[in-house]
Amino acid sequence: MRCGRELWNVLVRDRQQLGYQLLIFDWDGTLVDSIGRIVMAMHLAADACELPRCKDEQVRGIIGLGLPEAIRSLYPHLEDVDRAKRLRQSYSDNYLILEAEPSALFRGVAEGLASFRAQGYRLAVATGKGRHGLQRVLADRGWLDYFDYSRCADETASKPDPLMLHEILAQSGVAANRALMVGDSSFDLLMAQRAGMDCVAVGYGAQPLQALRKCQPTLAIECFTELHAWLDGRASNQSVGVVLHDR
Repeated sequence: MRCGRELWNVLVRDRQQLGYQLLIFDWDGTLVDSIGRIVMAMHLAADACELPRCKDEQVRGIIGLGLPEAIRSLYPHLEDVDRAKRLRQSYSDNYLILEAEPSALFRGVAEGLASFRAQGYRLAVATGKGRHGLQRVLADRGWLDYFDYSRCADETASKPDPLMLHEILAQSGVAANRALMVGDSSFDLLMAQRAGMDCVAVGYGAQPLQALRKCQPTLAIECFTELHAWLDGRASNQSVGVVLHDR
């Protein structure tokens, strides 16, 4: 019979073997409350390039895409290559100004991520941000070494193409059915499903939960802390099964 610390080690090991091993997070709108600044930066960029502002809802609807893909979606008739390039640069410049003080983490994110690490999960970021932008915000938080893996839209295919998830899985050696994607946009959820991965929709970011539910996520939540409770519940159920079988 196992008891004490030995039993605890067995439970932790079995949770990792039976449940998720790798948690992959979108950045903007999932971990960080930056949606309002993204919308404003796009509006200011449109003004600078003498283009009509899109509605807030339209801008929120493209968050998660890479910047070139987002601009093509918002301005499909913009054929002037130089103007499109100026629009991208103006958006980036305005966003940097707005991010002079980094956007806040959503409630429960810092504690949740720390707990996931302590429980032995590997953590990754899959984002529509560029690599330079992600490295800057990670450095601002002292998190350059916090995540085990990360992929950005300017170094791979943009969401919802599953390539960035395939690359994270290949780098980590984790099977798709042992990874979980967490995001606030339909692009995150479709990307995960195309990679054969479970996914969690969060309803506090770019897109409302009612719309995200149409993508049939594995779980839909309104607060980040719900993810922690759900994962703990799954792990507890799996561990109980293992202990009973072991007897």
